[in-house]
Amino acid sequence: MELLGHVTELLRGALGSPWLWVLVFAVSGSDALLPFMPSETTVVTVAVLFGPDPAQLALLAAIAAGGAWTGDCLGYAIGRSAGPRAIARLERGPNGRRRYEWARDQVRRNGGLLIIAARYLPGGRVASALANGSLGYPVARFVLVDAAGAAIWAVYSVLIGLAGGVAFADEPAKGLLLSFGLGLALVLAIEAGRRLRSAHGVPGGDRRPRRRAEAGGADRRAVGPGPELSEVDCP
Repeated sequence: MELLGHVTELLRGALGSPWLWVLVFAVSGSDALLPFMPSETTVVTVAVLFGPDPAQLALLAAIAAGGAWTGDCLGYAIGRSAGPRAIARLERGPNGRRRYEWARDQVRRNGGLLIIAARYLPGGRVASALANGSLGYPVARFVLVDAAGAAIWAVYSVLIGLAGGVAFADEPAKGLLLSFGLGLALVLAIEAGRRLRSAHGVPGGDRRPRRRAEAGGADRRAVGPGPELSEVDCP
């Protein structure tokens, strides 16, 4: 707690510097390509230190949203222009492959929802932007939907920071802990909902053809062998 207090005091001294806004914009954008960048942590921390200052909080939300949108569009452009190479890099290791496969399935089912919701999951922004770009999600639609998603994320982060700043106006370190706890609870709730939906949701579109193929195979076995078809002959 003492270390966190020292950090907040150092950041409080930088609140009047224009470089603070450059930092917020850069970190918010870089998180779309480098998932270890603390974009949400940065926005929440600055919001806690600002406290109930509507003008500063509105500017913070606007700059954070602009940075996030810029980074997402850059990730989309990379996925669109260098899809195979970007995907190969993303798929390094089992975690990367799982993230991309999840993003790919979500793009095909509901790309708009993925663009908005993926930013709340670890590594989700990277997977979403590259997957949408590499799979040819429409550019104009991505730009508009992502702008809405970035705005929602920025306002959400600022509000979480504001809640901590108001609750502990004289103790920003405790305000940070409260804000981080609220953010973590929301992320866990979203992840739990995603896992529940994956476990009990509607089967994917590729299972029905498989069942039909299996039924067709059973029919052919019942009536006797027919002409064999290669994979090339199959439609």
